[in-house]
Amino acid sequence: MINEPSFLPNHAGWIEVVCGGMFSGKTEELIRRARRAHIAGQSVIIVKPALDNRYSESEVVSHNETTLPGLTVDTADQIILLTSSAKVVCIDEAQFFDNRIVEVANTLANDGKRVIIAGLDMDYEGKPFEPMPQLLAIAEYVTKLHAICAESGMMANFSQRVVENEDQVLVGEKDAYEPRARHCFRPPADQKRGKIIPPLTQTQLDSTNKEND
Repeated sequence: MINEPSFLPNHAGWIEVVCGGMFSGKTEELIRRARRAHIAGQSVIIVKPALDNRYSESEVVSHNETTLPGLTVDTADQIILLTSSAKVVCIDEAQFFDNRIVEVANTLANDGKRVIIAGLDMDYEGKPFEPMPQLLAIAEYVTKLHAICAESGMMANFSQRVVENEDQVLVGEKDAYEPRARHCFRPPADQKRGKIIPPLTQTQLDSTNKEND
């Protein structure tokens, strides 16, 4: 369910959090909301932690390679300084900030800004990933997204680490993580279970449509 406010008063600020596991489309949803705000004529700034340089040093990039220009910051406090002129502030990969991000988000919202935050709600052990639980608690709107389990094909809520590493923060991609359903989740690490999925062809689509006729 996408829980996004449809009424946007000019004088009020609030916090929206988009959470979920790896590969659930959190950044994709953040970018979608940012673009809609831009189309509506609102000033938008997107920031991300400097730690996240998987795809780009500055751009915000989803796993599907959807991109928007953004700013990188080393600390949460820098966000306030860089977004003073913005009406909409988008913060990606919020779990990589320390707990100061909670006060920063409140400050921005109290200043009349729409604050959109995306981040992992659980770490590789399936435990709440601070500071996301606090951000979820103070948000007016929360959206929980799910991926597809690499093993069972069911709804995936967990991020399975598939490399041996005990650091809570391990910035990685498909080489290090797989989405898993609860009954397929084996913390702290498991072997890779996902299969290579071939691209969907037009022939397959035509065949499916004929079966449904």
